[in-house]
Amino acid sequence: MLFETLLGHTLIAADDTWGLLGVMCISVALSIWLEQKYNWASKVSGAIIALILAMVMANIGIIPIHSVLYDDIVWGVICPMGIPLLLLQCNLKKIWKETGKMLAVFLCGSLGTILGAFIAYYALHGFFGNDQGLAQVASMMTGSYIGGGVNFAAMASQYNTDGTLVSAATVADNLLMALYFFVLIAFAGMRFFRKNFTHPHIDEVASSTSIDSAKTQAASFWGPKEISLRDIAMDLAYAIAVVWVSTMIGNIFSPLAVEGVPGTAMEVVQDFIGQFLGSQYVWISTISMIVATFFEKPASQLHGTQEIGTYLIYLFLFVIGVPANIYTVVTEAPLLLVLCLIMVIVNMLFCFGAAKLFKADLEDAILASNANIGGPTTAAGMGISQGWTKLVGPALLVGVLGYVIGNYAGTLVGIILGA
Repeated sequence: MLFETLLGHTLIAADDTWGLLGVMCISVALSIWLEQKYNWASKVSGAIIALILAMVMANIGIIPIHSVLYDDIVWGVICPMGIPLLLLQCNLKKIWKETGKMLAVFLCGSLGTILGAFIAYYALHGFFGNDQGLAQVASMMTGSYIGGGVNFAAMASQYNTDGTLVSAATVADNLLMALYFFVLIAFAGMRFFRKNFTHPHIDEVASSTSIDSAKTQAASFWGPKEISLRDIAMDLAYAIAVVWVSTMIGNIFSPLAVEGVPGTAMEVVQDFIGQFLGSQYVWISTISMIVATFFEKPASQLHGTQEIGTYLIYLFLFVIGVPANIYTVVTEAPLLLVLCLIMVIVNMLFCFGAAKLFKADLEDAILASNANIGGPTTAAGMGISQGWTKLVGPALLVGVLGYVIGNYAGTLVGIILGA
């Protein structure tokens, strides 16, 4: 590392909390600005830009690999707080009513992701050399490829996965995710897909004589919205309360988990209950979903939850990139890239197969698969960039539902595979 070689330590010390916080926040702000300002950055995504910035600065010695800010504050506080804010949009009644066939395609894609995780694990575990680590990655990628980065973060935190392995998986995940988004966009223009699927939104855009640029549409989507001091106070109070209650409930069940390998059928059931119901993130998802669905009116009065929640997750994504040692990425990411590739291919087959079965539009299949692999923000971003404005809302809704399903599915896969 350049600066450690020259100075004997990183340019910003591990105990310089304000310095590290400044670098982190400035990098995230730059990533968001680039994503909304330039078309190339929008295609790469602000999340990947933030991760790359962190990885580069850590590898040349500007910032340290470990710090209390990363390990205790961002992992332990910021990430859990972001999830309930984003899940306030997860009104199950609204999702069922407004998403139409896209929801059916999305749910089939989620099943494909789970199946892909098992296929990938059993195909690769003989070569990986760390069955538990691979199981943890399979769990993380199950969560990620059903709901997005929020679930990746939740599963990584839940299983306390080694930082270098998380970083290697993140690099593999984001690289493949970015490539797959280009593939999905290409599908929209391919004769084969247009021949075999209806595509009314593509036709509508093609026939329009006045279409705003992708940059303008993206900027308007994340444009200024009404938010008050009361909203900020209530948003943060709500997020902290949900995490607090979820942690207390999880602590009630977590002691039931069996140490070592369960021997009897009763111990297997007990261990499952302890691990599943002892998960902080399972309860965060459940409580948030209940509030969004059955307390719709007060939930709708909280403004700015999507923006604040997304920003908090961006901070977490920056921290994920910090321990990404280049050597580890080069030696371990290729195999993890194969794991991600298998899961993405199975998801894609399920999504497009379901779209054909349910006679859904090509755009539904593309955005449903995007919502699985990248989450609601990337799916909405693709809808915006392609001019499919009528599908932005449904894409966001099914993607937010994936936040909930992803935590459940990731936990189940992790328990079954022995993470």
